[in-house]
Amino acid sequence: MARYFLALLPPESVQEEVLAIQKIFAMEYQSRKALNAPPHITLQAPFEWPPASSTTIASIDAVVQALYRWADQHQSIPIQLSGFGAFAPRVIYIKVQLTPELLDLHSQLQTYCAQAWLIQDNRAQSRSFVPHMTVAFRDLKRASFYAAWPFFQDRQFDHPFVATDITLLKHNGQRWEIFDQAAFGN
Repeated sequence: MARYFLALLPPESVQEEVLAIQKIFAMEYQSRKALNAPPHITLQAPFEWPPASSTTIASIDAVVQALYRWADQHQSIPIQLSGFGAFAPRVIYIKVQLTPELLDLHSQLQTYCAQAWLIQDNRAQSRSFVPHMTVAFRDLKRASFYAAWPFFQDRQFDHPFVATDITLLKHNGQRWEIFDQAAFGN
């Protein structure tokens, strides 16, 4: 079984800026786990394919084709990155403005994944969707969090972009890589 997740990726120029911040956390605060995936906004948490609960095993190619069809039924959406937030005391992230369009896209994707592919994130069902782009992951030690947070909590990071596709990422055993992308219909 392979592991996958679904996300929105920013344009290359924004990815490079986020990557530079992630490298600061890796070098200065020994938090390297955020470097294990391209900068992204998670829409569907990691899942195994095929799911253990499935009695019919569709190939991942069939999943990708279904994702193409699903994405084609949805419009590109504006995304606004704005400042930094934290899940204290272990995670620091770039905040993503929660717009009605993003909330709707997330909700529809969650429903689709549960109905079409039997993929459910039970943790996500019990908490609110907080879109974010992680720069320091759970390997950030508590002391490092408290050293870094005062510097980042008021730091500016404002980047608007339009999400034109949804990305399926696959874990290769060491890190997450882009497996495929499905363009939104416009």
